Amino acid sequence: MTLREINENDFAELICLFQEFAAFEKLPDKMTNSVKQMMEEKEYLKGFLAVSDSDKIVGYVTYFFAYYTWIGKSLYMDDLYVKKDFRGQGIGTKLIKKVIDHAKSEKCRKLRWQVSEWNKPAIDFYKSLGATVDSVESNCDLTLTI
Repeated sequence: MTLREINENDFAELICLFQEFAAFEKLPDKMTNSVKQMMEEKEYLKGFLAVSDSDKIVGYVTYFFAYYTWIGKSLYMDDLYVKKDFRGQGIGTKLIKKVIDHAKSEKCRKLRWQVSEWNKPAIDFYKSLGATVDSVESNCDLTLTI
C-alpha cells in the first residue's frame, strides 16, 4: 500500500469511490460531481490516495485550506473514505495521519472535519486520535445553481 497525491489521471476511478462514499453516507442522490467537472475544477481538488500493490485506489482523503477567524489558517478535511474490503487494515489511520502531517507542515492551527452522528466507529476512531467531536454546530448548506 502506498500513499500519494491525487492527480487528474485518478479522476475516473475516484468518481466511483465518491459514489460509493455517498451511498455509504445514505445520500447517493447528493453526489452530482463528474469527471468533466473535476477536470474543470482540478486546481481545487487536493488530497491523498491509498493505492494497492495492483495500482487500484482503495481509499482517499480530500482537503482544502480554510481561514477561521477565531484561530487562523486551518485545513478542512472534506472526505476520508476506505473501500469496504480494505477497512480494518490501518489505511484510514495512514490517510488521516498524512493529512495531519500536511496541515502541520503548512503551519495550520487546526484540522476540522465532519462525521455523521450515526457513524459510531468513525467517531470512536477520531476520538482515539485526540479529536473533539461536539454537537454545538449544525451544517448549513445552500446549493447554488450556476
